Amino acid sequence: MIESICQPRNLLRLSSLVLSVGLALLLVGIVLAYGFDRHLSIVELVGAHALTIIGPTLLKIGYVMRLIAAYRLSQDETSAFAHVAF
Repeated sequence: MIESICQPRNLLRLSSLVLSVGLALLLVGIVLAYGFDRHLSIVELVGAHALTIIGPTLLKIGYVMRLIAAYRLSQDETSAFAHVAF
């Protein structure tokens, strides 16, 4: 698993997945916590509010993963062109 994440393109795909899941959790949490709050038990309401914390956390992690992947991809392209020029 770790070896596959070390590849920048795989990391970019994984970051897209993490961003998508984070956005979905955030939106579901907002709808449940603020739209259906009168229909939920206290335990379900706490879970919905937890989603509004977990979702943005995954968004931030996914964004940092995307930045790392973009940096590594730019380094690979730079090194590929560097040996051609000299």
